[in-house]
Amino acid sequence: MAFELRQQLKLTPQLVMTPQLQQAIKLLQLSRLELIQTIQQELETNPILEEVDSIEEFDENLDVEEEATVQTNYEDVKEVEISENVKDDFEWESFLEEYSSSTTVVGQEREEGEEFPSFEQRLAKPTSLRDHLLWQLNLSNLTDREKEIGEEIIGNLNPNGYLEATVDEIAKLTNASPEEVDKVLKVVQHFDPLGVAARDLKECLLIQARCLIPGNELVETIIQNYLHYLETKNYNALMNKLKCSPEELKVAVEAILSLDPRPGRAYSEEEPQYISPDVFVVKIDNDFVVILNDEGIPKLRISPYYIQCLKHPEKLNQETKDYIQNKLRSANWLVKNIHQRQKTIYRVAESIVRLQREFFEKGPGHLKPMVLRDVAADVGMHESTISRVTANKYMQTPHGLFEMKYFFNSSVKRVEGDDIASESVKEKIRSIIKNEDPNNPYSDQEIADMLEKEGIKIARRTVAKYREMMNILPSHKRRKLLW
Repeated sequence: MAFELRQQLKLTPQLVMTPQLQQAIKLLQLSRLELIQTIQQELETNPILEEVDSIEEFDENLDVEEEATVQTNYEDVKEVEISENVKDDFEWESFLEEYSSSTTVVGQEREEGEEFPSFEQRLAKPTSLRDHLLWQLNLSNLTDREKEIGEEIIGNLNPNGYLEATVDEIAKLTNASPEEVDKVLKVVQHFDPLGVAARDLKECLLIQARCLIPGNELVETIIQNYLHYLETKNYNALMNKLKCSPEELKVAVEAILSLDPRPGRAYSEEEPQYISPDVFVVKIDNDFVVILNDEGIPKLRISPYYIQCLKHPEKLNQETKDYIQNKLRSANWLVKNIHQRQKTIYRVAESIVRLQREFFEKGPGHLKPMVLRDVAADVGMHESTISRVTANKYMQTPHGLFEMKYFFNSSVKRVEGDDIASESVKEKIRSIIKNEDPNNPYSDQEIADMLEKEGIKIARRTVAKYREMMNILPSHKRRKLLW
């Protein structure tokens, strides 16, 4: 059998991800903060892009070709003349001294040759747990050797204030005896916040109880031996074990509940993350209007200076001309893709408002079952595009701030009538638990029976799953004190 080589042409359709398409997809799934950071980064690296001031008129549909047709008549622009009318007897020395003193810190004088601290160094920042404890350690009457051990103890605390290293480990690190470490540890444990540097919850609560509730043996006994009964709120078992009256147990339990199980959290260094909505939904008359939140997003345009440079290519060498053209193309893509992103978000938000009209009128309890396919069919896009648009995007509604993914949820069958959204079922469970008797909370089975009377048939384990998703405790842990 003979083999031979042949050349053959064949046409096959193939999807190619162009750089422009890749950038459009990337921008579409960015959150609002990530979009601002991306734009700022592009402004720093691309000289063709300029940020338009709020005073200037901005046209979002401005294209490079339209920009290139702008003619600038520099002959009509007159040069600004600056004239100095300063008196000859002006006291420059007093003026400069007063001007420079305005930037000094109040109550602080600068010595000759001394530089001012940077502005960042003078900014106020919250005190951390470590700094707060080290400040107290330096004010204590401990020796330098003991302070060294104390610094090692403080350095091994977790954000909740608990000691993560053992006494033997700290003794090995500081070349000290366990007795020395234990002595310093007891001192640190009585710093503010009280109970810090404890090794477990029991020790943390005991330190606070002995200082804040001195002489109460019942409180100490419960903490040392019966915390598990307190966790499950089994007060009858506690009274049988302790042989005490309900009134005595009530005082002891309320005292324990007033203690702080995580003393270090008051000095947490985690900064709160504020959510800025991408879309506002406002009711005007009988209609809901979608408004895009463009505040804080830089408005971009192509620099007229570089466009004028391209109008006179004979003045540029080939390398410079190629560089400007590449940057111009990149800038044009970015402006168009940002505009397309905002337009897509607006269309999807309008579709959500249209399909979930009852939610916007009456609240979360009237949310309808909806999937990505419903919105995709309504706006004529692919489901993957809808998924990218709604990822990390937030909508401010008359009923609060919601992630756009919130409006997509599965359905729960009704005995009669249309299906109900799972989020609406969660809202009903939350409402039932909110209005229950705190001394006799509903069990998961009782909640399931109550929902069945409303035509919503779900299993007890489904109620438990929804309750856990909402971070609601089971009935035996929701029970309040009963005396």
